Amino acid sequence: MPKGWRSTTLIPVITLLAFAVLPHLYNNQFLLFNMMMYMALAQGLNIIYGYTGYLPFGYVGFFGAGAYGGALAITFLHWSPYLAVLAGGGAAVLLGMILIPLFRLSGAYFSIASLAAAEALYYVVANPGLEPLTQGPYGISLPQVYDPNGAYWTMLAILLFSLIISGVIRRSRFGLALSAIRESPLSASMSGVNVVKLRSISWLLSALIAGLAGAAFGWYISVFYPETVFGLGIGVFTIVFVLFGGIGTVLGPMIGTLILYGVYNYIGISTPEYFQLAYGLLIMILVLFLPNGLVSLARKRGLNVA
Repeated sequence: MPKGWRSTTLIPVITLLAFAVLPHLYNNQFLLFNMMMYMALAQGLNIIYGYTGYLPFGYVGFFGAGAYGGALAITFLHWSPYLAVLAGGGAAVLLGMILIPLFRLSGAYFSIASLAAAEALYYVVANPGLEPLTQGPYGISLPQVYDPNGAYWTMLAILLFSLIISGVIRRSRFGLALSAIRESPLSASMSGVNVVKLRSISWLLSALIAGLAGAAFGWYISVFYPETVFGLGIGVFTIVFVLFGGIGTVLGPMIGTLILYGVYNYIGISTPEYFQLAYGLLIMILVLFLPNGLVSLARKRGLNVA
């Protein structure tokens, strides 16, 4: 196996061992669950942003669609929570297919349009007129399937899936084609790359991961409201984690999530005023001195980061 593939394979293995052992050493399962969730979301965002250059500010819309898709499958179809998680992923993919025309836009226009789409979906779900279906603003309760341990291991499986997909993309011709699209869609098209097809595939893969994570999150907490799963904070956190670690890599989003989410839980919960200051300073340093994230430090030393 080539060296690059070995390093890419090693990351999911280490992740599996770490999150399988940590619950026995650290009794805050919810923190570990959220860390896995953000790592998966960061990998999903990295697939569309890190490899194609399209940054969806409304990425949280896929997360919310997954949460509600899974919840509705449990409530009305009486599916098991495991099948419901797959249904959540399917709901996010369906939303992604509907939003594919957004790629006619570029740059900030695409980012803002995706944010508007996520906000529109939030207001649809929270509409009191849809209370018989979505419970409107009153939230969804799933006590009949409450199983935090089952949801924990499901989220771990989703994280591993996202790592494998991201690793395969990074080391494949598909990933090279996506990188060409990121640099110049016009040049990639003239070189024979099917820009529309490949960009759409990466978009739907990104949506799938976010939808699966959203459905597993809804299962884990079992009671949630529209603002819980469509909160812009989820999307902002995910974007910052990816930027801080480094886009276009498998390891970068993992490092960014581990450090910044750790800082948030150490500072942000007990003393949020200091967290806002620390977070702001970190972002300023990142933009000014590390525009390519922490992995750029390793690359400057000649290391090949997976």
